[in-house]
Amino acid sequence: MDPIYFYSTNKKVKAVTFSEALLNGLAPDKGLYMPQEIPAFTKEEINGFTNKEYYEIAFEVSRKFLKGQIEDKELLSMLKDAYNYDIPLEKVYGNKYIMRLDQGPTASFKDFAARMMGRLMQHYLKKENKKLLILTATSGDTGSAIANAI
Repeated sequence: MDPIYFYSTNKKVKAVTFSEALLNGLAPDKGLYMPQEIPAFTKEEINGFTNKEYYEIAFEVSRKFLKGQIEDKELLSMLKDAYNYDIPLEKVYGNKYIMRLDQGPTASFKDFAARMMGRLMQHYLKKENKKLLILTATSGDTGSAIANAI
């Protein structure tokens, strides 16, 4: 199973693995990392999300992007830990719903990405026996979401 590589939007550097993209942040050419391919989901896979918890759906999506890079059992454990809070769907009308993204520990939608990013970074840093200093500066809730997640 070949991994998905990530390219820089400035296209001036070679594509890298997910762990390199994650730990680099920005590409050396100041571009953003994007996956070289976007995995597809069948209608059956999407329909299968109906009765799953958020972390279980996140697992099915994440494992397609991280194929062969993190063991399923470990990825599922990280996701279950990252999304260990209630994520309610509220009916608006008919079959229209809103997912509440303000239910995380800092009440910011940023908790969704930050908590998983923190766990993924810790996974790779531990694997490579490395440390990373993260500085946050903010005039809003980004800093608190990142600090709490890491």
